[in-house]
Amino acid sequence: MIRILLADDQTLIRAGFRALLDAEPDMEVVAEAGTGREAVRLAARDKPDVILMDIRMPDDDGLTATRRILSDPTLSGTRIIILTTFELDEYIAEAVRAGAAGFLVKDTEPAELIRAVRVVHDGDALLSPSVTRRIMAQMASQSRAAGKVVPLEQVTEREREVLALVGEGLNNAEIAERLFITPLTAKTHVSRIMTKLMVRDRSQLVVLAYESGLVRPGWSS
Repeated sequence: MIRILLADDQTLIRAGFRALLDAEPDMEVVAEAGTGREAVRLAARDKPDVILMDIRMPDDDGLTATRRILSDPTLSGTRIIILTTFELDEYIAEAVRAGAAGFLVKDTEPAELIRAVRVVHDGDALLSPSVTRRIMAQMASQSRAAGKVVPLEQVTEREREVLALVGEGLNNAEIAERLFITPLTAKTHVSRIMTKLMVRDRSQLVVLAYESGLVRPGWSS
């Protein structure tokens, strides 16, 4: 079962999400929070696999709560999807910086929400290639302006190829097809890269792919 925490200050939205997700045979909503502070407390208590986090809540907003949750070593396996009514670049960028695995607007179709939960639970980042390129290029530009250097000395040539494809927004199956390897091998490469570069998820790998220059603005998959 995929254990889910709902964090939104609107009771009706939480009720709708709960009804939708609990109806899935492999999903269970284990807790609901109405504030960012409550989300942090319940995450520590229930150790959910996935959190659907509203970006605007009282007593710590969703981004603050995300940072606090993902800084807890006991929640290293938790993935957070940021929810908002606004599809704005600054929100997406801040969500990724905070460590979120994905970003969705609240009017997303029910089937897409369900797919999103499964995607991030499986370890993939939830950003479309077009959004990925636009936002990550912006973040990479800011990092380069600040003089940030991404060390890739420990990363092999094959792993650099994989990292570049992650940066383009490809999932493991798509990487495998591109490089003529198995999805399991692609997943192994991604895991090793994450370990070497000391990042927790694919969204952070996407940032590093842009910051390192392996992927550049305007490139497409």
